[in-house]
Amino acid sequence: MLNQFSRTELLLGHEAMENLSKKRVAVFGIGGVGGYVCEALVRSGIGAFDLIDDDKVCLTNLNRQIIATRKTVGKYKTDVMMERMLDINPNVNVTVHKCFFLPENADDFPFKEYDYIVDAVDTVTAKLELIMRAQKEGIPIISAMGAGNKLDAGRLKIADIYDTKICPLARVMRRELKKRGVTKLKVVYSDEEPKRPIEDMSVSCRTNCICPPGAQHKCTERRDIPGSTAFVPAVAGLLIAGEIVKDLTCATKK
Repeated sequence: MLNQFSRTELLLGHEAMENLSKKRVAVFGIGGVGGYVCEALVRSGIGAFDLIDDDKVCLTNLNRQIIATRKTVGKYKTDVMMERMLDINPNVNVTVHKCFFLPENADDFPFKEYDYIVDAVDTVTAKLELIMRAQKEGIPIISAMGAGNKLDAGRLKIADIYDTKICPLARVMRRELKKRGVTKLKVVYSDEEPKRPIEDMSVSCRTNCICPPGAQHKCTERRDIPGSTAFVPAVAGLLIAGEIVKDLTCATKK
């Protein structure tokens, strides 16, 4: 019988689709990369998701985030993503966590229940904690390295963290993971040299913030505000989603 996943089933097979429908994926960070991960995975038949983010959609997100429209500005990203996912697949099970992942709240998440973890968060501290938790529980994880200040989506690739080059974030992660005895980590990264953002403060959140008054978390908390495009984060997210589907369906065939 035809259904919304029939075209995917032609390539993966019925058993793989049944297996994907029983998987639970946690996506930490529902931004430019994480949003496209969710989009592709729910369209691929993944049956359950945990969405973790405390941000609200900002006007400056409209250039790259799939959930960002004029109608969603000011709404929690997790809520907008959940509504979109349910519109695509009414049977999907979505759990929302309106918080930023930190070492201090790591115990609040049911890591043992996840079949795959997506690290699409911004900070090294949170990334390291996620990776260590995943390793402890034996859960596969894939991490997004830097997608900001890049223009060539064709330079993105899947690799082990120790095979990466040029990416400044990957360099820091290699060093810190080596200290912690982590010997491998699947990542998506770009070997393109980061561009230096044009120093025009008239388009910078640092001096022209448009976040709602009283917002607890702002872009200006970062040391640098990276430039971004519509296509580089999207490709990074789609690469991650493709890798997850491949890993989960290959596990079925073993």
